[in-house]
Amino acid sequence: MEEIVRRFSHAQPVHQTGAIAPTARTRVKRIPKRASYDRDAIYSILDTALVCHVGFAIGPQPYVIPTLHVRIADRLYVHGSAASRMLGAAAGGTPLAVTVTHIDGLVLARSAFHHSVNYRSVVILGAATLIADQAEKLVVMKGLIDHVAPGRWEHIRHPNEKELAATWVLSLPIVEASAKLRSGDPLDDEADYALPVWAGQIPIATKTLTPIFDARVDPSTPVPAHVMEYRLPANRGARIT
Repeated sequence: MEEIVRRFSHAQPVHQTGAIAPTARTRVKRIPKRASYDRDAIYSILDTALVCHVGFAIGPQPYVIPTLHVRIADRLYVHGSAASRMLGAAAGGTPLAVTVTHIDGLVLARSAFHHSVNYRSVVILGAATLIADQAEKLVVMKGLIDHVAPGRWEHIRHPNEKELAATWVLSLPIVEASAKLRSGDPLDDEADYALPVWAGQIPIATKTLTPIFDARVDPSTPVPAHVMEYRLPANRGARIT
């Protein structure tokens, strides 16, 4: 199985650079100066997040489901149970809207109207395809686990045929996407700058805590380095895939 993963990994497309052409659906209209269509900027926002939200509709009912994801080259992958309503709808051709958002801080202005947040976000639109090839599915599952916890794949039992059959993986091409970002101080009305009101930013950071043993792990089992030295995707630096 490891040889299958290795051979297929080498056949993956390379990281693309440059801008993603905006479409009528992805062009940012509200405060367009905050938009970015740069592929590296979009990839960075995706790569430094653990969770995305997948929006879809079944008949008149819309749904938004949070799920783990991984980007490999120019595609975003999500996975789940073969019984998943979201995966089933997407595999049947239902269009998807996928979002990722980082909240970097609160922006406290002098007026209620100009309070805001500093953020980085991405929206991807499109139709996903169900991956049937076992080798590709394994590569994505390895990529997903190593995105969540780098190095973990080498320490665990890999999926067997029954587990692979019970797991669906969707591939969404990143061809219709845009990012929107805000940073910096509040932007108050000029007349409000004279008000005796504190204004500024409250930065927000997420951190991990000390690992906790599973109650059924032998206490003599050593804690691997990838656990003790774990860093969130946002703290690992840029990656190129």
